[in-house]
Amino acid sequence: MSFEVADAEFVAIVGPSGCGKSTILNMLGGLVAPSAGAIEVDGRPVTDVPPRVGYVFQRDTVFPWRTVRRNIALGLEYRGVRGAELEARVREGIRLAGLEGFEDAFPATLSGGMRQRVALMRTLVVDPEILLMDEPFGALDTHTKLTLHAELLGLWEARHQTVVFVTHDLSEAITLADRIIVMTRRPGRIKLVHDVRISRPRDVIKLRETDEYAHEYGVIWHVLGEELAEPGP
Repeated sequence: MSFEVADAEFVAIVGPSGCGKSTILNMLGGLVAPSAGAIEVDGRPVTDVPPRVGYVFQRDTVFPWRTVRRNIALGLEYRGVRGAELEARVREGIRLAGLEGFEDAFPATLSGGMRQRVALMRTLVVDPEILLMDEPFGALDTHTKLTLHAELLGLWEARHQTVVFVTHDLSEAITLADRIIVMTRRPGRIKLVHDVRISRPRDVIKLRETDEYAHEYGVIWHVLGEELAEPGP
């Protein structure tokens, strides 16, 4: 397979379970080496690029022994940020995540959605140019998921990172992305690259009531549904 992601573009990858979506994300992040071919950022191998990539995993991956404040500070600490700058950036991250009042709370006392906000902000607070997201909202209830969709879109529209977002949820992909890559069942290949023709900014609730959303869903589902159906004899 071969595809490109433009600067500041939000791309979603959808496809059946086991088709290789998460593996692609791990290769983009330099965590897994491709068996053939090349993955490049601005024409350079991804493994040679200075740390510019943030990764948000399926599970919230917050450290239970660290408070909200200290979880969000972790990436900054690794990068040598200290003192007043550290405090200011963590304070801003807490504000953006809507976690004021929970700065000293431990993850065990938070809801799943709040923990995922902590994990997301821990990644965003270091200002990555490229953000990789592997079904970060998959385990959440619909209401919490929509709330986080709105928050993510607000943060992305303010910062315009390049985002590659893996999901099983076609509605989520249409709500968030500029472009959707549809993969075939295993062995995964690219079956469709679709431009989402819905203007921004997007209201994550009202969007689903529009004719534009219904059209986008129908076009992509027609292709994706063929891959989700049981193979013939």
